[in-house]
Amino acid sequence: MKGILRVHCRLPLLMAVPTTAGTGSETTLAAVITDAETRHKYAINDFPLIPRYAVLDPAVTLSLPPALTASTGMDALTHAVEAYVGRSTTKDTRADALEAVRLIFENLDTAYRDGLNEQARRNMLVASFKAGCAFTKSYVGYVHAVAHSLGGAYNVPHGYANAVILPLMLRRYGKAVEKPLADLARAAGVATQRDGDEFAARAFVDAIDAMKHRFAIGDTFPELRREDIPKLARIAAAEANPLYPVPVLMSADELEAIYEQLLDLRAA
Repeated sequence: MKGILRVHCRLPLLMAVPTTAGTGSETTLAAVITDAETRHKYAINDFPLIPRYAVLDPAVTLSLPPALTASTGMDALTHAVEAYVGRSTTKDTRADALEAVRLIFENLDTAYRDGLNEQARRNMLVASFKAGCAFTKSYVGYVHAVAHSLGGAYNVPHGYANAVILPLMLRRYGKAVEKPLADLARAAGVATQRDGDEFAARAFVDAIDAMKHRFAIGDTFPELRREDIPKLARIAAAEANPLYPVPVLMSADELEAIYEQLLDLRAA
């Protein structure tokens, strides 16, 4: 069932109760599987996998530790950003992504510092849900493709991987995402309508960098080995093309340069 539209049966009634505010699984058509033998992480995408009901109850997230609060929250942020900057958006997915980004910037720090703040937890669940609605229709991009390869090979937590990769990949996209990033910056409150798009886009990426550092999320992966990079780059390239409507198409060779930047030279 790997790939798209290969679940050829009805599922029993499925009701999802998210216990983190990040994956958006309660509203998406995706399930992610890790092959235990090959360590390859891949997705199954089909409409029967979308839950019939989603129960967004902040009470079940109150005990989520700060580190998981941060990484899953930045997972939701990645969903919203990649859905918004991709080449297959709609009016509805853009609105959902903008609202998700606004809610995350307004509430994630509070949920991280004060896990018992029910309103912040509630808002993060809504943000995750809206980001899930956005990316299940408009898809994601190279951040997810690279994160999946690292998760499969080294069991790197997915939200953490997304947080590390996101600002690096957005800078790599450059001018191609300047206008949508400027929109997101204004929704996040890190730029105003008076600011130019170039300034606003740069402010948004810088704000993501600052956010992940506040949450003690680094810039590299100690698990990553240089000799694995060619294989990982091929896996990420094959996942992203043609599945994801990425703003800039990259070859496996170009992706290798991204992995090189993610390499922890002390561990490599």
